[in-house]
Amino acid sequence: MRKFCCVLLAMLPLSVFAYPIDVTKKIDGVKVDYTASDVDGDISSIQLNNYGTNDAVCSVTFTNGPESPRMRKVTVPAGKSTNTTVKFSRAIIKMRIALACAPK
Repeated sequence: MRKFCCVLLAMLPLSVFAYPIDVTKKIDGVKVDYTASDVDGDISSIQLNNYGTNDAVCSVTFTNGPESPRMRKVTVPAGKSTNTTVKFSRAIIKMRIALACAPK
C-alpha cells in the first residue's frame, strides 16, 4: 500500500500542465472545424480544418485571464488545415478562445 501511494504521488505533477480550454465559435457560410490543445504551460494552440470548397478567413482571439487578449487572423484554404499558436507571459490557468470564420 505504501508503494502504491508513492507511485500515485510521483505521478501527480504530470497532470499539472493540462488546463481547460473553452471555445466559442461563430462560423458563417464555411465548413470549418477546430481542434484546440495545450502545448505547454504558457502556450496554447488551435488547428483549423476547412472541409468546404471556399477559402475561409478566420479571426481567433486567445484570452488568458488578466493578460490582454491576443488576436490572430488566418486564411484557411479550401480542403486544407492550419495551426495558430500563442504564447503568454504567465502560466495559463484557463484558456478562452473566440473563433469567427467567414468565406473569403
